[in-house]
Amino acid sequence: MAKDNNPNPNKFKVSPWLVYTAILLIFLFISFMTGSSNFQEPASLTPPNFEILLEKGQIQKVVVSNKTEAEVYLNPEALKLKEHVKVAKDMLGNPSKGPQYSFEIGNDQIFQNKLEKAVAEGKLKDFKFSQRSNWTDILISLLPIIIIIGVWIFIMRKMSGGGGGGGGQIFNIGKSKAKLFDEKTDVKTTFKDVAGLEGAKEEIQEIVEFLKNPEKYTNLGGKIPKGALLVGPPGTGKTLLAKAVAGEAQVPFFSLSGSDFVEMFVGVGASRVRDLFKQAKEKSPAIIFIDEIDAVGRARGKSNMSGGNDERENTLNQLLTEMDGFGTNSKVIVLAATNRADVLDKALMRAGRFDRQIFVDLPDIRERAEIFEVHLAPLKKVEGLDLEFLAKQTPGFSGADIANLCNEAALIAARYNKTAVDKQDFLDAVDRIVGGLEKKNKIITPEEKKAIAIHEAGHATVSWMLEHAAPLIKVTIVPRGQSLGAAWYLPEERQIVRPDQMLDEMCATMGGRAAEKVTFDRISTGALSDLEKVTKQARAMVTVYGLNDKIGNVTYYDSTGQSEYNFSKPYSEDTARIIDAEISLLIESQYQRAIQILEENKDKLNQLADILIEKEVIFKDDLEAIFGKRTFDKNLGEVVS
Repeated sequence: MAKDNNPNPNKFKVSPWLVYTAILLIFLFISFMTGSSNFQEPASLTPPNFEILLEKGQIQKVVVSNKTEAEVYLNPEALKLKEHVKVAKDMLGNPSKGPQYSFEIGNDQIFQNKLEKAVAEGKLKDFKFSQRSNWTDILISLLPIIIIIGVWIFIMRKMSGGGGGGGGQIFNIGKSKAKLFDEKTDVKTTFKDVAGLEGAKEEIQEIVEFLKNPEKYTNLGGKIPKGALLVGPPGTGKTLLAKAVAGEAQVPFFSLSGSDFVEMFVGVGASRVRDLFKQAKEKSPAIIFIDEIDAVGRARGKSNMSGGNDERENTLNQLLTEMDGFGTNSKVIVLAATNRADVLDKALMRAGRFDRQIFVDLPDIRERAEIFEVHLAPLKKVEGLDLEFLAKQTPGFSGADIANLCNEAALIAARYNKTAVDKQDFLDAVDRIVGGLEKKNKIITPEEKKAIAIHEAGHATVSWMLEHAAPLIKVTIVPRGQSLGAAWYLPEERQIVRPDQMLDEMCATMGGRAAEKVTFDRISTGALSDLEKVTKQARAMVTVYGLNDKIGNVTYYDSTGQSEYNFSKPYSEDTARIIDAEISLLIESQYQRAIQILEENKDKLNQLADILIEKEVIFKDDLEAIFGKRTFDKNLGEVVS
């Protein structure tokens, strides 16, 4: 069990700004106390008027400061005269204690002789010469320097991450920014909150178990793993897994982001890495979690430029040394997460640093149902809500997408003043997330509406007639987002895809433009997203998956991700011409195939378009009424615009 190095965490911390304010007030107090006890500045007096007052015997005392300035104190009888009424009282209304007047003197020796003569004649009671420092003048002269130093300290504090106590200033800029979670920290996330991801949870739980009960493994001669790298698309639960580890592990857990190592000062990143591992070793056994490690772990020597890139490489070098260098890091495990494992440095990925790579993939239909169960728990929902149905409606959704979907469904239900979230709210939320916000105020002419209906009916008709095209859920011509209409499908979740399946999908995608050609004998710009999709599919068939007879069993795909740094193509100009020709041939052949299907079913196409214009939204039942049931349909949402 880790020992807490902070015995009194609730100890009062003094703000630095309170210290600065106190120092300034002390300066002002000293200036006031050494300057004068009067609450009013003395009035100015000319030397001739001083001599008149001296001759009349109205002056009680004269104090000469620094042989240059004389301060005049009047006697009580003079203060009662009308000519001195303005200086008789201070600014608070109390009788003035003096000095009432002041003036600059000339020769101090002559002035002193004059004062001695007045004392001898009884016209002056006393006088005094003194040396006095003017603190106000000194403070004013030092004020610009004080302001510059204050601004510099403020900027340095901001650069070093703000006002951490006890040295969170510039001298602490090389310290680690990792947040520590230990057994006293309230971390409520556990493995029960992580739905799906069974394989990843098993690996992570084993690491936690190793730290809790190392003898179980070391008795067999096993060694503790140095690190585990969580890899997967965004939103699949990598950081959530790390939070669960922090909640489950009864050991100190240091959490930070890869960008926390990045700083404008040279050497700061490497210093923070050293400090992080130093803290972890002191509290071992411990776990370090670095989120988005690609911020500092990118491959070295690629697109190398001076400056920040060199600093990032120095930080990475220090991280490599700390994870597996000459020093030992017993019982310190490093967890890291990234969705860009292809750009990480090979030295970071090797065994001995990250011994395990845990791939956190998008959830399948069973895992999506489990994720729905977690996110639906806090919602007020109708009884008997079918989780499997919701899981089927959300292919390709990550855990973060499903959490967003549940929240969106609750907002939609509240918008319609419902007391519980029902099935239709979830379907509307899917439409909102996948298709975008409904554009109710978009002005569409009848001619454009007819063209959009024909386009979407073309998608529906061709996909209905093809065996391997995804089953259709509904078709709509209600504008959403940047789309004027959409057809919703439920694609089969395949692990491998065959050429005939890809060709059927391409043909269904070209059904919209083919319908425009068959019906109007002219095409429009509405098929932009369709063309983009089929072009990517055709290029992948030819250059990635080796599914083209002319190119053969060759792939130009680079799984390492290093091809992005190359400016040249990995094939010759002749091969490039063949690739372009084969891609065009694939697309055109499926376009003609879609035209042929629609020519054979032109009446049904127009009938479907008319229903679509009338209702704006049609479902699978409407297609069955026109075309009959699909003989090859499966009970298995992708959108094609």
